[in-house]
Amino acid sequence: MPVAEKSAEKKTYMAKAATAMTSENGVPARALSIFTRSREFLKDVRSEMKKVVTPSRSEVQSTTIVVIISVFAFAGFFFLCDWTLGNAVKELYHWLGAAQ
Repeated sequence: MPVAEKSAEKKTYMAKAATAMTSENGVPARALSIFTRSREFLKDVRSEMKKVVTPSRSEVQSTTIVVIISVFAFAGFFFLCDWTLGNAVKELYHWLGAAQ
């Protein structure tokens, strides 16, 4: 690749980076006032909140049931692991002759 093509490619890359750091008006992002940035932020929040969809009652009930069942399943699993390992350690101590 000739040097001229390299520098032209680098310039277009730099131009893209420079435009990314400017606002819609072409003003650098750092130069905007806090009020302007706050207004733009709140405008973006409002537009994103319009996209939020509230789940239906049946969706909430089904996901709640899944969560409750999962909690009890994990609780049972960890209880069995704790009980098994506890008894194994107790038996190991007994086999090694440790005082109980």
